[in-house]
Order: sequence, then structure tokens, then C-alpha cells
Amino acid sequence: MTNLFALNPDRPAPQVLHVGAGAVPVAVFDAVFADPDALVDAVARQGRFAAPERNAGGYPGLSCPAPPAYTAALVAAIDPALAVLFGTDDGTLGEMQCRFSLVTLRPDELHPLQSVPHIDFARASRFAALHYLCGDAYGGTAFYRHRESGLERVSQADWPRLEAARDRLLSADWTPAYPSDQTPGYEQIGLVPARFNRVIVYPSDLLHSGVIPPGLAHPADPRTGRLTGNLFARYRPRQGAAETPAAAM
Repeated sequence: MTNLFALNPDRPAPQVLHVGAGAVPVAVFDAVFADPDALVDAVARQGRFAAPERNAGGYPGLSCPAPPAYTAALVAAIDPALAVLFGTDDGTLGEMQCRFSLVTLRPDELHPLQSVPHIDFARASRFAALHYLCGDAYGGTAFYRHRESGLERVSQADWPRLEAARDRLLSADWTPAYPSDQTPGYEQIGLVPARFNRVIVYPSDLLHSGVIPPGLAHPADPRTGRLTGNLFARYRPRQGAAETPAAAM
């Protein structure tokens, strides 16, 4: 029986990109799992997808929990990136959340906050890993600078002024569309194209967004839709500090 979560023993070494004025590291892993087609088929057969709890700017589609064995395999695959992102390899992981996700909303169904780049957590100790289980047609992931503030990474101290500037812009100029290099008020500073069985790893406080090409259908079928595995975790957690997402998509 095929081990759905086996890693590809011949996967290449990761590439590390440095984006923006801050040269923020983003790691890119290709050909990660040994049998990604079987993994997609299993998610399609067994995944119980549902819309997440609605919150302003939340994920624009459906998701389901990922099994612990997938999470463990994904963590093992991305381990070489963590020392690059955090400057040390002596950290420990905590507060891991992992799910499979499908973008399903049309642009005209978006909340205004889903039409601008976002961060996942305003914490330098957090990171995200995104596993593409869909092909090149599904765009990729882009990283951004907020023009007015110059911010690329957003700390808790930065968050109130970024939020205020973002909301002013949305109240004055909003078109229902997914974020892109044409989004008013933001400059795209990096782009990683989607590729089947590619994983990217980046700091959760880095402004980013999925690239959703205009006119693309948004099927809710994992075999044909924009299926990704999404891991959020904390590296070298500090005790006693509660964290909540600043935004998510």
C-alpha cells in the first residue's frame, strides 16, 4: 500500500529567495512528496471541506483539517528552511495548525479585506508553509510592500497604523478583485509561481497574498481546484504570550 505521506527521496535542495528592501528569506522546495497524485486523490475522497467561520478578510473558500501524518511529513520536509528564516537551528516548534484549502469565491463575492495583501500573524516567531497540490494555472504566491508606510513585515507595534492606512484606502478606492500587482496602495516585491508538489515557506508577518488569475474558475473539487496544504506554526515559542491572527486568507 502506498504511503501517502512519504517524501520524495530525490527531491532537490531548497532554493532561498530574498524579497523586498529587507531581503526577507522565502524558501522554495520542489518535488516534495513521493506520490502527490495519490495524496490529492485521498484528499478528494476523504476530506470534509467546509467554509471556515466567516470573519472579515478570512480565507476565500473551503478548508478541512489535515491528518497528523501529513503535518509531520510536511514539517520534516521544510526543516532545512527554518534555520534560514530564523537564523538558528536550535528552535522548537509549537502551536501548529495544518489544513487543506480550496479557493472557491469569485472576485465579486469577496469581502474588501480579501482584495488586499495581508499577514497571517504580527509575530516574528511565526511562519507559514504552503504546499501546492494544483498546477501552474493557479497563479502562485506574491509578496508586497505597503506603499504609504513602506512596511513589508508587520509587527504588533506596526499593525494599528497599517490597519488604519489600509482601511482609509479601501473606503476611498475598492474594486472587488483578488490582490495583484495592480492593487492600489501596494507594490509587489516578489512572486513564487504555483507548481504542483511545490512547498514555499515564509515568515507569517510578511505581507503576501495568493495570486488568483482573473477569469479562472474556482471549482470546489480538490482534483481540479486550487488545492493547497497550509501549515502555520510558531518557532522558539515564548511562554505566556497569547497570539491571534491579524488577518488570514
